Amino acid sequence: MAESAFAADLARDDRYIRTKVEPLLGHELGLAQRADLDLYLSELRSWGARLDLVAPRDAGEFLDLALWDAAVLAREESLRGEHGDHLVDVGSGGGAPGIPLGIFLSSLRGRQRLTLVEPRAKRVTFLRTVTARVSSVEIEVFKGRSEELPSKGFDVALARATLPPAAWLQEGSRLATKAVWVLLAKGEAPAGDSWTTTADVDYEWPLVGHRRRAVRYASG
Repeated sequence: MAESAFAADLARDDRYIRTKVEPLLGHELGLAQRADLDLYLSELRSWGARLDLVAPRDAGEFLDLALWDAAVLAREESLRGEHGDHLVDVGSGGGAPGIPLGIFLSSLRGRQRLTLVEPRAKRVTFLRTVTARVSSVEIEVFKGRSEELPSKGFDVALARATLPPAAWLQEGSRLATKAVWVLLAKGEAPAGDSWTTTADVDYEWPLVGHRRRAVRYASG
């Protein structure tokens, strides 16, 4: 029964990546990226229930939650960011969107640098266990809170539901030199002050239909 469930998960993951993610990105993922995604999704399922990493209602919501925000950000960031940008994902929890984002971007513009910020010890253990085996992205896991990090230590900052949007934009603009992504499930995008909006994307998770919005603010 366990082997049958594992095979069903792999088939579902493969179908989602081939029919949803790759068309959005505009190309097929490489073997290294696919292996890293398979590893990440498998470990997220295995650890998820024990550590409350994710709380999806069904298999479709699990995949949307794990991958779709990251795929949208990767497509947009590949058009505006640069090779060698150092990304930081604050309040990473189960590793999304940061880990899939790094994997997707590595297929679009080469190996990425990514820092995952998470204060909770058990989640840090999960993140370090997974990222030690990811080959396509250079990942550091920082145990702590974002305010412990130095100002302007990263190129691009992102977070999902870690702080209210306006507070996150303020903190993200402290951390990043180039851009901050604000992810919204509802409500208005915060004012950027000296940061200008360079992308504003309305979209929905393809399997469960939740409406989302991603706004990219750039410095200068």
